[in-house]
Amino acid sequence: MKKLAKELKRGDKLNIFGKEAVVEEIEFSDIGKQGKKKARIVARTNDEQKVVMVRPEDYPFDVK
Repeated sequence: MKKLAKELKRGDKLNIFGKEAVVEEIEFSDIGKQGKKKARIVARTNDEQKVVMVRPEDYPFDVK
């Protein structure tokens, strides 16, 4: 199932780089030069790697 970055919640399981990761934090910034809010997503993979991503609010993610 696909979810946009703005629809993500803490605890959602994402497929990132072919690995499953659980969302730990999500923050949104104000509208920038490109006219869209940005989402800062902190997730942790099954092997305890921390992944930090910054994506536009309408970026689609694969969610389980």
